[in-house]
Amino acid sequence: MRFHSLPESKRYPEDEGEYAIVLGRYNTVLDELFAGTDVYVVTPVWTNGSDVPPQQPHQPEDGYWRSVLAEDDDDPEFRVYCHLFAIRRRWQRGCLDELLRDVADDKVAGVLITDTELRRIHAPYDGGADVLLTTPEERDRLRNRHGDWLSSHPAGL
Repeated sequence: MRFHSLPESKRYPEDEGEYAIVLGRYNTVLDELFAGTDVYVVTPVWTNGSDVPPQQPHQPEDGYWRSVLAEDDDDPEFRVYCHLFAIRRRWQRGCLDELLRDVADDKVAGVLITDTELRRIHAPYDGGADVLLTTPEERDRLRNRHGDWLSSHPAGL
């Protein structure tokens, strides 16, 4: 399911009032998914080399998880690697606001926030968040609570 982070599907916040709406929506859904539990926060870095890149903002020094070849090519210059960094932390409303603000500004992309069993996934992006849930019933309950955050597009995008 896809939630938009601003009214009328506006993509980027322009002032502190709009940032408050974006962070409020992200945190409300994250609270409903993960309150009182631990989560994994996964952040990627893409490169054209298999060497682990230096630590980036929002990535802990000891958080390197793994690297995967995202796009293979006969020419090594055109290969793309995705290096994943993951941390485990106790979910608390607002604990990821700095990261989520950077996601909203498209400074960071590809973030995943998930429960420790990888059953529920919150994937924020600039403009909203995709949320994967365990059952259609769980999806419907969340959708019904926040129907005004959904897209009016027929495909839900």
